[in-house]
Amino acid sequence: MSFMQALRDRWQQIDSLVCVGLDPEPAKFPARFANDPDAVFTFCRDIADATAEFACAFKPQIAHFAALGAEGALERLIAHIKSAHPHVPVILDSKRGDIGSTAQHYATEAFDRYGADAVTVNPYLGRDALQPFLDRADRGVVILCRTSNPGAGELQDLLVAGRPLYQHVAEKAAIEWNTHGNIALVVGATWPEQLAQVRAIVGHMPLLVPGVGVQGGDAEAVVRHARAADGAGLLVSSSRALLYASAGDDYTEAAAAAARELRDTINRHR
Repeated sequence: MSFMQALRDRWQQIDSLVCVGLDPEPAKFPARFANDPDAVFTFCRDIADATAEFACAFKPQIAHFAALGAEGALERLIAHIKSAHPHVPVILDSKRGDIGSTAQHYATEAFDRYGADAVTVNPYLGRDALQPFLDRADRGVVILCRTSNPGAGELQDLLVAGRPLYQHVAEKAAIEWNTHGNIALVVGATWPEQLAQVRAIVGHMPLLVPGVGVQGGDAEAVVRHARAADGAGLLVSSSRALLYASAGDDYTEAAAAAARELRDTINRHR
């Protein structure tokens, strides 16, 4: 099954637009993990198991694993999700973008080494840098468009032919690049007006929306400005607010409660 079909099925089956980010920071783990050599895998596995019923997707962030030398834990985590929660697609958040054969190797890394269903990519080297990802028609290609960080506008808002650059990215993604129907876009929750503008350009294309919670994005504003015509079309991503909802032994219960609350908040405004 393709990433897009799995995502649509998941939206319908569980009535949730919550994307659970998996960004391990051992300093924030509960004390019980202090002497656990496998803490990164075990903690992330526990969070995934606790939140799966509310998750339309999981989104592990590769840098959080690689900085810890824990790429093996990431491979095992994705394999665990595939086994225990096979209906929940996995987006590898790696923001890759390079030229020629290097881009091909990055696609192989995401889809074959890690087994991800989708990957985040940077479009600013142009279509040829995206092509190895786009050619994998069964996998998702989640393109950075208008990101959630404070400095996003330095480049993404630059006017090109009278329109902000991010709008050109959205248009190219929707019209020129999406030949296999496997593209989604990243648009930050911290920019609700830009979310609305991107939605108007791309129609029903899925939007991955990070920044709800700790970064200050508002779930109500996201839904109001960016839901698709059918009330779905969004992956509202939250990481720290779910992962570290409790530093105690109730960390899994707290994560599940936070995911449920986010789902319910989103659904009230759909």
